[in-house]
Amino acid sequence: MTYDLKNKRIWIAGHRGMVGGALVRRLGREGCEVVTAGRDVVDLVDQRAVQGWMARARPDAVVIAAARVGGIQANATRPVDFLYDNLMIEANIIHAAHNAGVERVLFLGSSCIYPKLAPQPIPEDSLLTGPLEPTNEWYAIAKIAGIKLIQAYRQQYGHDWISAMPTNLYGPGDNYDLETSHVLPALLRKVHEAKLRGDSEVVVWGSGTPLREFLHADDLADALVFLLKHYSDASHINVGSGVEVTIRELAEIISEVVGYEARLVFDSTKPDGTPRKLIDSGRLHDLGWNEARLLRDGIAQTYADWLAAESRG
Repeated sequence: MTYDLKNKRIWIAGHRGMVGGALVRRLGREGCEVVTAGRDVVDLVDQRAVQGWMARARPDAVVIAAARVGGIQANATRPVDFLYDNLMIEANIIHAAHNAGVERVLFLGSSCIYPKLAPQPIPEDSLLTGPLEPTNEWYAIAKIAGIKLIQAYRQQYGHDWISAMPTNLYGPGDNYDLETSHVLPALLRKVHEAKLRGDSEVVVWGSGTPLREFLHADDLADALVFLLKHYSDASHINVGSGVEVTIRELAEIISEVVGYEARLVFDSTKPDGTPRKLIDSGRLHDLGWNEARLLRDGIAQTYADWLAAESRG
């Protein structure tokens, strides 16, 4: 299939987030009109507000990049926020899109939807085949519901709507709050601040042995534009780089990029999360997209972007 984005009105729900921002930048090259609405315009947890705004805005396509996100600690301490808010956001947008006759909806999930001990690399059909990783199950359950809601509207009403499952993401606009951030930005900040203070060591959560895959947000945005144009299937589709590193190796790469070789101390009293999480992006690559940049290059670009943002205040 080919869906022409030229002259389309495309709403990026969550445009102020890392992924949403990357999508706004990428869609600027497509000749389409990018529609945005901040929280001051529409509260995505409020069904009536979303219905009213969608009816007025009348987008041709919607990308659901809006979500409440965070790392292990945030998921553990605020399970209601991660389950309720994400369920409401996705349900409100998807139902309003149906009522407004939106042509294309692309829902973004997360690789944490897969079972803790899924086969590696993780194929799409591993969904719902085993127990989830307890440290992020609230977020995962909400995202699984979003996938199924897209499938349900597709089945019942014939909508050409799709879902994509990105791997772990990083890039410009990431969250560097140590209480709520994911592992890569958290380590980047820790090593940077250790350099400023002259600390002799940096403490890293867990054993350092879990394997993770990372994808730059701008690479994800490029893949999502590709999928909007060319993908039509009830099954969700994985979006990853295909390369994995241990948390120890990640910390070492970040130390090299930052230019500070403090001793890495691994706090094994903190949870590791899933032992290994590499998704199988073979279906996406077979369709014709395989453009992920090297991890070290992406981290260097991200660090430079963060330093520039910090200098601007």
